[in-house]
Amino acid sequence: MIKKLKIDGIDKIIIKRLVADARIPILSIAREVGISGAAIHQRLRKLEASDLIDGYKMTLNPKALGYNTTAFVGVFLDSSSMYSSAIKRLKEIPEIVESHYTTGNYAVFIKILCKNNEDLMHLLNKDIQNIKGVSRTETFISLDQQIDRQIKI
Repeated sequence: MIKKLKIDGIDKIIIKRLVADARIPILSIAREVGISGAAIHQRLRKLEASDLIDGYKMTLNPKALGYNTTAFVGVFLDSSSMYSSAIKRLKEIPEIVESHYTTGNYAVFIKILCKNNEDLMHLLNKDIQNIKGVSRTETFISLDQQIDRQIKI
């Protein structure tokens, strides 16, 4: 649960710098805002404890690894009672990088990274559509991604 937190201008600068580059030296941020590195660390611990900061990570470029096809797939289930078992099986497919339990037409909406369209077709036909409870899927292939960002603070 997110705890109530007051974020001041210095916190915002710290967050913006780390979102832009999580490897930026803490002392560089400290010099920019005019406080000590220890004070920056203390503020970061406070922000982490508040659950505002969810973690730090390195981001890989899927295309550099040969994953040239990005697709979004709406998954229809026979019934909502199949959700847990379907998700368990979907988690076993490494090409699925996101899943969302949704309102609307689809029970589950997933994001898939594949090497090419042929691999996507194989994944859909052999893996996803053979999961017990999956009645059908609807696939959208991404042609281009122009926006990829964090929520602004």
